[in-house]
Amino acid sequence: MENNIKQIKEKVEKEIEKKIKEIDDICNKNSEKVLKAFQESRLQENHLTSSTGYGIDESGRNKIEEIYAKIFKAEDALVRVQLISGTHALWITLSAILRPGDTMLSITGEPYDTLQTVIGTGKDVSNSSLKSYNISYEQIDLVDNEFDISKIQERLKKGNIKLIGIQRSRGYSTRKSLTIEQIEEAIKLIREIDREVIIMVDNCYGEFAQEKEPIEIGADIAVGSLMKNLGAGIVTTGAYIVGNKDLIKLCAERLTSPGIGKEIGPSLNQNTNFVKGLFFAPSVVASSLKTAVFASAMLEELGYVVEPRYNEKRADIVQTIHLGSEERLVKFCQGIQIGSPIDSDVVLYPGDMGGYEDKVIMAAGTFTQGSTIELSCDGPIREPFIAYMQGGLTYEYGKLGILKAIEYMNK
Repeated sequence: MENNIKQIKEKVEKEIEKKIKEIDDICNKNSEKVLKAFQESRLQENHLTSSTGYGIDESGRNKIEEIYAKIFKAEDALVRVQLISGTHALWITLSAILRPGDTMLSITGEPYDTLQTVIGTGKDVSNSSLKSYNISYEQIDLVDNEFDISKIQERLKKGNIKLIGIQRSRGYSTRKSLTIEQIEEAIKLIREIDREVIIMVDNCYGEFAQEKEPIEIGADIAVGSLMKNLGAGIVTTGAYIVGNKDLIKLCAERLTSPGIGKEIGPSLNQNTNFVKGLFFAPSVVASSLKTAVFASAMLEELGYVVEPRYNEKRADIVQTIHLGSEERLVKFCQGIQIGSPIDSDVVLYPGDMGGYEDKVIMAAGTFTQGSTIELSCDGPIREPFIAYMQGGLTYEYGKLGILKAIEYMNK
């Protein structure tokens, strides 16, 4: 089996050369974008120092938010250590914008498991959910991995939609992740009916996977975690919100307090990490994409259904592998753990996790807990037993991890 895997690896590496080159081209363009934002914002060494206490009007934190706004072509940004995760940033955004009696419409079907609890549609009932504040929720499912534009426009004509939610990545669903081009076309058609509705994009896993980001194609606000793409494995906590100035003000006041908003918030020695993470992000995202392409080609060669296929256009860093049984799903994740730099001797088993309805197995031998820009793999223990793999700080380490997982699964 070992010789066979080696032969497949050599074949695959030749097949994916063109795709690797495409990823490098995107990386070059995004690197240029980041460097230009650093230079135009006149980032200086003194901006790397951090504040404690209230962090009143801290220059380094303010400069980082200026850089984020430039990169995303947004009016303003909120980039904070106090935003603990992507889910937390989404909760802050939704609860800041929506009021009792308002309606949120998801046009990408059912959202990610943890966000279902935030909204109030999941099995885990929370008295702090949007639903508990009399905020209504509706959804329109994708059709064949495309927006159902006619249903969306029909619903908008009836009025009473305050915010439209678009989840760029697939979450734990079997649908495809959405490209920037698909989202741009949907926004254009939404604006033909309603120019006032707020369009929010959950941008998690998608940053720098393509050349454009949601705000520059018409979204009003976008949200993501710094323990994913933009943290580059360097940032140890935090998240960001970018978008229209008035919406960012609402989010800042929800995070801190009314009347104070963005003025306070100590950076707690994270400014250097935030800046370094963003600087390395285009390259690390490219490594994650290459790792996903390699995994896709290898697993498909071994007979598994993968999505996306190695030569397809990618919208994010997530790679799914249909493993077909609980045993193979568990063994593949265990193999990823064995191929990790941290806790490689830990044997994983499925378990209950807050915010998830099914037992979940999660492989993450990562330097930062929950960092999914580092090679990691997880999946709910439910049919059709899909592994959701993402990350890879370097392509070389990513390939080693994938090969170890394949080897372990086939023992």
